[in-house]
Amino acid sequence: MFSAIFVKRFQLLHPIHEHESSVTISIYAVVQGGTMVDELLATAVANWEPRFTANGVDASDYARITSKLNRWDEWCAAWCAGAEEHLQLGQTALSQGRNRTAGEFFARAATYFHFGKFLFVHDPDQAKSAHERAVDAINRAIPLFVPSGSREEIAFEGSTLVGILRVPSDDGPHPTVLLIPGLDSTKEEFREVERSFLERGMATFALDGPGQGEAEWTLPIRPEWEKVGESVIGHLSSMPQVDGDRIGVWGVSLGGFYAARMASADLPIKATIALAGPYNFGASWNSLNPLTRRAFEVRSFSSSPEEAERRARDLTLEGFAPRITSPLLVIMGKRDRLFPWHDGERLANEASGESAFVLLEEGNHGCANVIYRHRPLSADWMAVQLDAIESWNTTFNFESSDYV
Repeated sequence: MFSAIFVKRFQLLHPIHEHESSVTISIYAVVQGGTMVDELLATAVANWEPRFTANGVDASDYARITSKLNRWDEWCAAWCAGAEEHLQLGQTALSQGRNRTAGEFFARAATYFHFGKFLFVHDPDQAKSAHERAVDAINRAIPLFVPSGSREEIAFEGSTLVGILRVPSDDGPHPTVLLIPGLDSTKEEFREVERSFLERGMATFALDGPGQGEAEWTLPIRPEWEKVGESVIGHLSSMPQVDGDRIGVWGVSLGGFYAARMASADLPIKATIALAGPYNFGASWNSLNPLTRRAFEVRSFSSSPEEAERRARDLTLEGFAPRITSPLLVIMGKRDRLFPWHDGERLANEASGESAFVLLEEGNHGCANVIYRHRPLSADWMAVQLDAIESWNTTFNFESSDYV
């Protein structure tokens, strides 16, 4: 059996007070062993380690960086300092001609910068600075990746969507999987996710969409990812490395919702994986923590918490799920505290095409604490759907416990 950490939910009195370009988050402090503890920070440290370490953060770094923190306000600067260490290691490796190692360090630095700012929206200056450092670090890493990558820019509604394309080392065109982040994730977080698909013969395209990463400053969160998909898939299909007839979509958290909305549209998507996504984001609004609600308010360009909640309810699969006719795999964690697992079950049941629902009993949000139970499975399933490995003759019986 697996173990889980449970942290008591808390309510904040007047949690956000706005002051022009910044906000202050008021929190209660609790006494633990005679020490005053910032409860936002304590909740963050207790809950986020699985996600961080599943996506490129060294476990020892997580313990070292977070153990020195006393207040949530110190979070971003501490992670940026950790990122600088990896940047320096990368620069040293690069100067010695160890290019692959340099790329790995630069990519890890980008991930640390990203996790410094991912929910640090109450201090936009710090967040924007960390974001810019993350982008600079990942841009340094991309040409050093093995297999190599390229930065792609796609014009969209007067702004630009940015993604990272990586292709297997053999000749193309390749089946390709579009990777979609959630509310607080970005393309900088997806190196380990990429690897699971790349190793099975698929190219990957990690995207910053509206409200995410490089687009979060100019394009608000919106439900209509059918339009995003049209632009992105159109761009991918024009590339000689990509087989436009074999494109799949994978999304996590709110990205799982976006993936399902794309699958519901008349787009050339052959298969879709929705990991830990909501059926209706607004229905879970009151159960979200204050940091997540504030991040949505900021990244949806809402003028108030009330407007943010109204916009959140626009993010729904009602009437869209039945339009999904291509193969769909939905994965949820039974211990997800953000979105109830029944949301995923409902999506799989309402889809009109072939669908499968996998519920991981011990899974948290994103099932980051049990990645070995879904990440290889997802990549295997997508490889079969996209005919990535011709010699495979695989069928999946998701009712069997052998898979999960």
